[in-house]
Amino acid sequence: MENLETELCFPQLLNTSCRKAKHQTHSETMFAYFLLSSITLLTICLNLLVIISISHFKKLQTPTCLFLLSLAVADLCVGFLMFFQLMLIEGCWLFGDFVCALYQYLSLIITNVSTGTVMFISYDRYVAICQPLQYSSKLTPKIVQFYIYLYWIFSTIFQSLINMGNLQNPGRHHACVGECVFSGDDISAIADLICTFLLPISVIVVLYMRVFVVVLSQAQAMRSRIGITVKPQQSRVQTVRKSEMKAARALGGVVVVFLLCTCPGFCLFFSGEGIQLNASHSAFVICLFYFNSCLNPLIYAFFYPWFRKSVKLIISLKILQPDSCDANIL
Repeated sequence: MENLETELCFPQLLNTSCRKAKHQTHSETMFAYFLLSSITLLTICLNLLVIISISHFKKLQTPTCLFLLSLAVADLCVGFLMFFQLMLIEGCWLFGDFVCALYQYLSLIITNVSTGTVMFISYDRYVAICQPLQYSSKLTPKIVQFYIYLYWIFSTIFQSLINMGNLQNPGRHHACVGECVFSGDDISAIADLICTFLLPISVIVVLYMRVFVVVLSQAQAMRSRIGITVKPQQSRVQTVRKSEMKAARALGGVVVVFLLCTCPGFCLFFSGEGIQLNASHSAFVICLFYFNSCLNPLIYAFFYPWFRKSVKLIISLKILQPDSCDANIL
């Protein structure tokens, strides 16, 4: 009897309590705590650096960087939500059914915003590479801000409608006390599948395939002109194109990493089984999705010199100097 009580999440609820997750060794549990804590802190710190960089330096407030800012805000929220996953290492949800429903609701909003923002990033690169003459008119900072605000509002309203039942009647899908399951009715699941996963992912893939074809054709055209005298104006155009292609490769890395990290979670969620937060396979795909939020700033650091420069200025506190926001960070 004493052994059973130690295995239960809530020993006082013998008949209704869930069981704790079984770990082989104490060192495994400590390693899981250390790994998730490190990813959580790294995710929060790196995305804060991205947010501060783009918000502070005026030169970085371009349409592309504004989309990156929206993604960084969503990734920062993911970092804070990882604290809940940290509490689930022992396999028990200790915060009650309503907090579980609220956690599910916020997670789905952020997921919706993340996929939508990556879709906008793909569109940004598509216009920059495939329709360069129309870029300055189609994607001004004000238009981009409108898109971002509109999509955050849309995601909040959409997920409010989808999760209204869970918020009004939390815990209705829980088999025992201490469980937190991501699930919903069939109609909600289909609507979420289309709006949060299938539609944005399809747009992302189609746009980047188009960008890839154009980049290859431009690269072949540049190679064919090697050895031919190039006018200064043509040289400037080629320099701009190389810059845009470099940005396309960097943001393409963001898109590929996003797809690799999020697709398993979407597939599990829409398989009909739901996501149980304290199940080992579910916990893995959730952590993989969260880890994507940590990887995005690392991709920026690898590809973008402006991010490395801005981090140095932030860490050295030079951003506190007068007129530092006007620094030529690019």
